[in-house]
Amino acid sequence: MSRLGSVAGVGIDVIRGALIGTAEVVPGVSGGTIALIVGVYDRLIGSAAAVVRGTVSAIVDVPSGRGTARARGHFSAVSWRVILPVLAGMAVAVLVASALLAPAIDSHPVETRAVFVGLILASLVVPIRMVGRWRSREVLLAVLAAVLAFVLTGLPAAGDAEPQLWFVAVAAAIAICALVLPGVSGSFLLLAMGLYAPTLEAVNDRDLVYLGVFALGAVLGLASFAPLLQWLLERRRQVTLAIMTGLMLGSLRALWPWQTETGGVLAPEGAQLPMVIALVVAGAALVVGLLFVESRLVRRRIATGRDVLAESTAE
Repeated sequence: MSRLGSVAGVGIDVIRGALIGTAEVVPGVSGGTIALIVGVYDRLIGSAAAVVRGTVSAIVDVPSGRGTARARGHFSAVSWRVILPVLAGMAVAVLVASALLAPAIDSHPVETRAVFVGLILASLVVPIRMVGRWRSREVLLAVLAAVLAFVLTGLPAAGDAEPQLWFVAVAAAIAICALVLPGVSGSFLLLAMGLYAPTLEAVNDRDLVYLGVFALGAVLGLASFAPLLQWLLERRRQVTLAIMTGLMLGSLRALWPWQTETGGVLAPEGAQLPMVIALVVAGAALVVGLLFVESRLVRRRIATGRDVLAESTAE
């Protein structure tokens, strides 16, 4: 590849990362879905797993005198030429999107929550479709999960109190699992746990302590919860997806547009109702468009794979 082509490739990967990073900041838009659409999902997940395995191997092997051979083997499996530009694009996009969203949430809370509701409602299609055949067991588990999430998100908010750092780490560990499953938004999980606005503020204020704890929790979550989620999806796929669908549906209570400062539900304001409905529809339309593009690309890749397989078989 020429130097010009190499530079262009890096630029494209930076743009891909920027799209993923922007999606990660917006509740309801899955960064995993965007990664699938731009064609880097497998490399991101595979490289993240390799980094975690390499780090664990280094921590275990070096003190015991086994050397770094196993860790180097894991790190060599990372697609650094793609991952580093993608991560750079994600970092810049997160900073920019956070700076834009934080004031919007403060100044227009009803409008922003309305958009978020539309985004989440449309994204529910992903786990519902992935469950496949809904039997009474899946329906019951989804309903129970929805009720649980509705009750938990209805608990009084902590007001202006600073979130405890241990809770920040736990929330980050849970939110990072959204990267494993396209269609699930990490920002929405933070929103449901009451840490979305504080995390945006930490990014904008460059709160290194908060961000450091958040990053640590994300790494621990990727190393522990994400493999567990993958195992559940492999062994108990329908049950896991049904529960996730219920949790997402019940957590929508946290996004009711009209709320008190402590998260209490208020009656809709008639003058705002048409605008809120329009924003919900707009948010849903955005996700539907993304899912349509994703499905078209997936079908195209499947068709291309079949053509290649047919050609190789014919030879």
